[in-house]
Amino acid sequence: MFLKDERRSAMHHTLNKTRRGLVAGAVTVATVAALAGCSGGDAGADGKTEITFSYLWGGEEAKALEEIIADFNASQDEIVVKGVSSPDTQKQLTSMSSSKGSFDISDNFGNSVGAWASKGILAPLDDAIAAEKIDVDDFVPSAMEQMTYEGKTYALPIAIHSFQLLYNKTLLDEAGITPPTTMDELAAAAKALTKVEGGRITQLGLGSANDSTTLTTLGFAFGGSWDGADGPTPAEPGNLQALEWYQQNVVEPVGADKMAAFVSGQGEYLSAQDPFFSGRVAMIIDGEWRSASAAKVAPELDWGVTAIPAATPALAGSTQVTSSTLFIPANSQHKEEAATFLAYLVGEEPMEKFSLALGNLPARTSVAGSDAYSDLKDFSVWADAASSPNARSLASKPYSAEYATDLATAFDEVVRLTATPEKAIATVESRMANYSAK
Repeated sequence: MFLKDERRSAMHHTLNKTRRGLVAGAVTVATVAALAGCSGGDAGADGKTEITFSYLWGGEEAKALEEIIADFNASQDEIVVKGVSSPDTQKQLTSMSSSKGSFDISDNFGNSVGAWASKGILAPLDDAIAAEKIDVDDFVPSAMEQMTYEGKTYALPIAIHSFQLLYNKTLLDEAGITPPTTMDELAAAAKALTKVEGGRITQLGLGSANDSTTLTTLGFAFGGSWDGADGPTPAEPGNLQALEWYQQNVVEPVGADKMAAFVSGQGEYLSAQDPFFSGRVAMIIDGEWRSASAAKVAPELDWGVTAIPAATPALAGSTQVTSSTLFIPANSQHKEEAATFLAYLVGEEPMEKFSLALGNLPARTSVAGSDAYSDLKDFSVWADAASSPNARSLASKPYSAEYATDLATAFDEVVRLTATPEKAIATVESRMANYSAK
């Protein structure tokens, strides 16, 4: 729900993975039948149909994705995929809302599926999934929960992301602190590892890569839930406890002004100047992509990662799972060919290659245990968390975008100490009646 955030990481936030068990050749007769009524596009002079894959990734991530596109193009002689890096989500949505789209397949995050499906701008995938024999049971359940709307599947995850507690071993050792295992220990460590000199924070005990992601994740760790069967549930006791814990143990000890000044002076996310990589933040809750990034930009950093402490033993292993998704817009001119390429992308081998290149978790459980990830430091900690019984995802509903905006505003008030958690969340509740397409 909240990741630029995640796209920054998985780009993000930031993502990752010709395939085993899936067709890599021409469009099958079954797929054509399954997508009957969809335009297939005109073949070029060489007899191949060109489709456009507009993706949000850029930089090194885009290079890795282009290699996979080249593999697909070389694997068969019916379809040519043209990759276009376009990290502009507003441009993406504008194209999807027009009568004739500019691309045939694209990516986003799981939280967008419900809202976009409810607007009729995503093509349902169930027939293509059946025709291509894609085993949806092999995908991480918490991720697949976001892929459906009103009983139909509108996207598939290519990568997933979980959040854990990273810590700077050197700073903890200097302070005589062991990695915290309870919320009380985390609170004590956050305070002990925070340093203020000359009226400025010089070292922060517990940082936040993104407040919305950090606070929703802490809500799960306190036993809360942000959505229920009947809609948003922002005022659940566990959610409020998490926000109160954060105010009392992270912000109030230093003050909102000092915290804001520290955050505004932070280095670029995931760069060598990133506050965690540079040693200005001792602990941070963030995703698995940190492992690959640390190896590249902070190879000398002595760091570790552990489970986010939970409020009770029954909540051990609590984390938030988000997903990077692939979808076909309803206005695609080449849905059949796009479905074949999508099936290829979520196959085991391409998914492994993609997720490994970006340092993300694969969306398939059959890929998660691959030895290919063994060189990524402590990667298994995030992988284990993603399959935890207490791994949770935010709902993907028609109201999710509006809800996310209101929650972000509330979290900002909590962090700036301009409102109590109860008051900030009450404002969210007052706006819920205005959410569209409930």
